[in-house]
Order: sequence, then structure tokens, then C-alpha cells
Amino acid sequence: MEKIDTTSLVDKVEKRIIEFLTLKNLKVGDSIPKELELTEALGVSRTVIREALLRLRMMGLIESKKKRGSVITSPDLISIIEKSMDPRILDNNTLKEIFEMRLALEIGMADLIIERVTPKDIKDLRMIVANDPPGTFDTMFLIEEEIKFHGKLYEITQNETLKKFQRLLLPVFNYVHLSGLLKKPAQIKKYASHKELVDVIETGDAEALRNSMRNHLENHFSRLFDSD
Repeated sequence: MEKIDTTSLVDKVEKRIIEFLTLKNLKVGDSIPKELELTEALGVSRTVIREALLRLRMMGLIESKKKRGSVITSPDLISIIEKSMDPRILDNNTLKEIFEMRLALEIGMADLIIERVTPKDIKDLRMIVANDPPGTFDTMFLIEEEIKFHGKLYEITQNETLKKFQRLLLPVFNYVHLSGLLKKPAQIKKYASHKELVDVIETGDAEALRNSMRNHLENHFSRLFDSD
């Protein structure tokens, strides 16, 4: 039997409008057709068009401009995700996957850090880690220190999307750690400390930083894989 299409008319029209704008080769800043034009082009009521356009505004894909009507905008992807990034309402599988995402991001951004770090950044990192404890499992989960140090690393990348994403990921990271979702204790008792990471960054060796960051996060990976 053929499956029943349960997609609502507004859902379909929303998708069709995006396809329509793409076919017209419209770019950010271009005005989109008026409601009446879209109604005639898509063969649906004006009420449906309005509802679909409202959704696109909420997604940040279009916005209203005086004397120009609606124009295409570049959406703030992080703000869209932020609306649903509350660890208390996410299921365990999603929380674990977000946890994995943060680990992968921090290892993967080594090249950006090495390429863009400045002497002032090194000085700032030295000040942040001045009173850090040694790299042992008992002291690794100090969320305030994680925020300051890793936040600085994201800042060094000069990637605004990464920086915004980090602010979303850290609360989830802390929640997962405290929730008992991952098995405890970690098997590895020693890891690369923040101070050691700064030493590696100062050498300018991206490969060494990737390896050291992997070692720094080793306990997290261990807990993650042990919980599967």
C-alpha cells in the first residue's frame, strides 16, 4: 500500500517557497515576491502563504524591511539551535551525541588555533592556567576553569559560529558529566593539563596540539565509550 502523506499543507508550502526562491537565484538582501504573487505561483490560499512566511521569519530566513517588503537574510544558525538546547528536555542519546560533538570540535580546531594564536593570546592563556591543578582525574571537571580556558581557545579560532556554539555546548557537557549518564569512574587517571596545552600551542605544532588535546580529553572519551 502507498504510504499516506501526513505532511501539512503549510509544511509543503514552506518547502516550496524555499525551492521557489532558490530557482529564482535570489540571494541575501534580495526582496522576495509578494504574498499575492506566491499565492498565484503556488496555487494555495493567502492564509497558508502567510503562515509559511511566518515560519521562515521565525527561522531567520527572511525579514521585513520598510518599503521593500520581505527580504532574504542569512539566518543565525546558533540562535535557532539555542531555542531547543536545554539539556533537561533532551533525551539521553541526543545528550551523548552533543557530548561527542564537543570533543570532536575541540580536537579538530587545532589548526585554527595554531594559525591564529597571537603572543597576547598566549599571555592570556598563561594567566588563566596560572593556578590550575595538575592533570589528574580528580581535578579535571572544574566547569569554571573549563569555561575560561576552552572559551579562550574558541576565541583564538576567530570563528564566530564556533564561539557561539561553544557557549551552547558547555552547559550540556557539564550536565552530562553530573547526570550519571556516562559510566564512572574513568579508567585513565592522568591527562594533559591546561598548562601543558599552552606549552604545545606556543610551539606552533598543530599535530602536537591535536594529540595533546586528545590526551586532555582522554578521560571523557573513556567514559563515553565505556557507557555504550
